[in-house]
Amino acid sequence: MTELKTAKRCARKMWAGDKASKALGMKVEIRDVGSATASMTVREDMVNGFDVCHGGLLFALADTAFAFACNAYDRKTVAASGNIEFLRPAKLGDQLRAVAAEEHRGRRTGYYKVRIDNQDGELVALFRGRSISGEEQLLGG
Repeated sequence: MTELKTAKRCARKMWAGDKASKALGMKVEIRDVGSATASMTVREDMVNGFDVCHGGLLFALADTAFAFACNAYDRKTVAASGNIEFLRPAKLGDQLRAVAAEEHRGRRTGYYKVRIDNQDGELVALFRGRSISGEEQLLGG
């Protein structure tokens, strides 16, 4: 099986149980090994008192892309850390796209960057995450 096929199988397995991302209306795509795209539209129940998308939901979008990118190798991998820089507000109706890219992958840890853009290609936020992998296979081996 090719690495890309493995990455897509891992994504399907993760997606099957991902109630949180589904509840937020996210969609996930895998085009390359070690990368993932998560997208969502900012709904009325996602805006805060300033009428902009709640920062925690932007973090959730980036974290979803990060999770799918770092789980491409059939080893259960979780976040060890993550941080986000909010650069522009996302507003009601905005279509957001978070693209995660692997920067480094070692034997047990990986480093990923995630860029969130709106429908106009404007940069909304930047996320960086560090992952840690265990020995357990995601696909059940």
